[in-house]
Amino acid sequence: MSFILALFWFVQFTDKLGSAPIQFSDRATENRLLWSIPTDSLDYAVVPEYINGVRATGARVCHVSRWMNGLTMEADSATMLAVKNLPCVRSVELTRDETAPSASISPRKMALENTSDPYQDNAKQLDVFNLRPLHQMGYEGQGIRMAVIDGGFCNVDTAACLSYVRDRIIGMYSFSADTSSFFSTEGSHGAHCLTFIAAKTDTYHGAAVEAEYVLIRSEEMRTESPKEMDNLVAALELCDSLGVNVVSCSLGYRLFDNPTFNFSHDKVDGKTFRASRAAAIAAKKGILCCFSAGNDGNREWHNIGVPTDADSILSVGAVCADSTIAPFSSYGPSADGRVKPEVSAVGSAAVYVNTQTGKAQAGNGTSFSTPLVAGLAASLWSAMPQVPAQQIRERIIRSAHLYPSYDPLYQMGYGIPDAVKAYEDIPSSLIKHPTKSPIYKVLHNGQIVIYNNGRLYNLMGLTF
Repeated sequence: MSFILALFWFVQFTDKLGSAPIQFSDRATENRLLWSIPTDSLDYAVVPEYINGVRATGARVCHVSRWMNGLTMEADSATMLAVKNLPCVRSVELTRDETAPSASISPRKMALENTSDPYQDNAKQLDVFNLRPLHQMGYEGQGIRMAVIDGGFCNVDTAACLSYVRDRIIGMYSFSADTSSFFSTEGSHGAHCLTFIAAKTDTYHGAAVEAEYVLIRSEEMRTESPKEMDNLVAALELCDSLGVNVVSCSLGYRLFDNPTFNFSHDKVDGKTFRASRAAAIAAKKGILCCFSAGNDGNREWHNIGVPTDADSILSVGAVCADSTIAPFSSYGPSADGRVKPEVSAVGSAAVYVNTQTGKAQAGNGTSFSTPLVAGLAASLWSAMPQVPAQQIRERIIRSAHLYPSYDPLYQMGYGIPDAVKAYEDIPSSLIKHPTKSPIYKVLHNGQIVIYNNGRLYNLMGLTF
């Protein structure tokens, strides 16, 4: 497919006078009632007449943001001036110009040998944060709606490793149009991130294989521009309207094709950029957002980027399987001094399933530690679905091995979470038992245990 560079702009409107709240899905409405999330001006639609006025100039409206009261449009400079002169427009900001795309670097991949253990390929990365005991108790994301916001989802519609969950992929949405199809081979990053959560084969078991999934493309595969941050805003607003519980987003921004868009660390404060503000809004709307800290730890720019600087989210660093820090993992803190990243998980030689080959492979990046933490959050939340997102976030942070202290170098954050520790001390009234009938299980070490009413017992009747 041919690729034509074009100009994109963010249009900020003056007000929302006369607008009405958007129509939420039933699930989103139920979430807001359950956690007493009030309706506010952010839930009101952009004034339709303002959008139509922009279209009337000849501009192409790409997507609209109710949280930011604006829209992203494609338009040449003359059309942009016509839009800027509309009385309803406060400002117009260039978010992508005609600068040629820069080359991208794919994560290093290493093929693994086939084995017969259903957790064999990825056991180490789950055991680093002690997730398998939750799986053995039956908590694997049941009832949790997850969104993976990323770039390409190559072969997700056909890959055998996702056949177990495919009927629980409830929606596919795209806010970019630079590939020939949603599942095209032009991008696989999103697909591979999804497999950390959802893949299930004879030798691989994802972090939350019983959840349901929404797949969203916000990343543009061929260019790097601030427009992608506005695509991400639109994606997060969609998650809010769909009632998504957990977001896994392995995207981050700091360097662009046109270096004049690049920004300095003092802007990484959670407030400067729309994408960071949107992530914080999503958190206030009851969504647990997990974002990658970044892979610049061993580069001249070694800091986190956007939107992982947002408040009330989980930004995720990367460690090795031996729990030591991965050198490439980006450093915090945020520009305003908050601990970033909050937690870390395996991102060095992290194992996923290649949706093109069907083989387990290993690669490096906080892109890969992030879906692991998101999967942990979904599995934990499925044990206590009445608890709001910020309490799940707090449990995960407090379970980390350095908490209440944190890495003084701001690279590992509060450390590596412990799923069992995060699960402990839950009031019995909050626990949702996945089954009432005793189930006998054989653990990966050959030990026989009994699972009954949300607890594991050995054959002597002693609890774990």
